[in-house]
Amino acid sequence: MAIKHEQGELTVDGVTLTITNPSKPLWPEAGVTKLMFLEKLIQLSPYLIRHCRDRHLTTIRYPHGIHDKFFYQKNCPEPRPEFVRSRLGGGIDYVVLDKLPTLLWLGNLACLEFHASFDLAQDSEHPPEWVIDLDPSQEEEPRIMEAALLVGEQLASLGIESLAKTSGATGVQLIVPLEDRLTFDELRSIGQFVGEYMTQKRPDLFTVERLKKNRGDRIYFDYLQHYQGKTIAAPYTPRAKPGATVSTPLGWDEIRAGAQIGDFHLLNIAERLQEKGDLLAAAPRQRLRPILEFLRRR
Repeated sequence: MAIKHEQGELTVDGVTLTITNPSKPLWPEAGVTKLMFLEKLIQLSPYLIRHCRDRHLTTIRYPHGIHDKFFYQKNCPEPRPEFVRSRLGGGIDYVVLDKLPTLLWLGNLACLEFHASFDLAQDSEHPPEWVIDLDPSQEEEPRIMEAALLVGEQLASLGIESLAKTSGATGVQLIVPLEDRLTFDELRSIGQFVGEYMTQKRPDLFTVERLKKNRGDRIYFDYLQHYQGKTIAAPYTPRAKPGATVSTPLGWDEIRAGAQIGDFHLLNIAERLQEKGDLLAAAPRQRLRPILEFLRRR
C-alpha cells in the first residue's frame, strides 16, 4: 500500500484510487479529515467487511462533513470502478462490500456510516442472529447501559448468551448469534415475550410502546425492528456524531465496569480491536428453538 498525499492517490491491493479533498474535515471536533478516515477504514476493514459482505448495504453520505447535508445511498453510486460488485435485491442495485478497495471507494465518496440489512442477501427469511434494540426516548439516557445489562441478565436466566453492541449514537443492541434456523416472525414472538416481561419487571425503565410520544422517559424495548428489509448500524461502522463514535460490541464485564457509548471512537477503535479482536465473531451460537416451543405450548 502506498499513499501519495501530493497527488491525492491511494494504492491498495493493486488498485489505485483517486482521493478527492483528502484534507477535508469530516469530523471537525475529533480532528478527523477524509484521509484520516480512509486510514481508519483500512484498520476497520477486516471487521466491517465481515459483517456487511453477505447483506444489503445502505450507506449515509456526508459530502461536506457531519454538520452539513447528508443523504442515504442504497443503489450503487455511478460511475463505478470495474472492481466494485453489486447485487440486486427488491429492485435496488446494492453495493457488495466484499473487499478493501470497495470500502475505500465508498469512503472517498464520504459514505461515513454503513448500515447492513438484518436479512442475508441469499436468505431473506432466516437471519443468522437475533437482535433486540434498546432505543432511548431521550437524547441523553444515562440508564442505557443499566438497561442493557438487565436484559442481558434476563436472557442469561433463560439460558441465552448474548452480546451488547453500542449503536454509536444513543442506543444499544443485544445480539444473539443463532444455531437454529428460525424465521423473523418466530424470533419476534420470543422478543415480545421477553419485552413484555421486562416492562412488567421494570415499568419505570422499559416500554414496548411503539409511539415515541407515549413512551415518556422510558427506554423502548424494540423487538420489531429486527425484520426482513430493515437495517442496523453495522458492527464497527463509524457514526456521524461529533465524537466520531464507532458501533462497538462489548463484553458484559466492560458494561459492569461503566463503559459508555462515547468511549469507543475512530481514534481508539484500532487499538481495541488489536487487543480484544472481534467479540461478535467469537460469540457462541445459541439454540432458541426450545424457548420457542415452550412459548407455543403455553
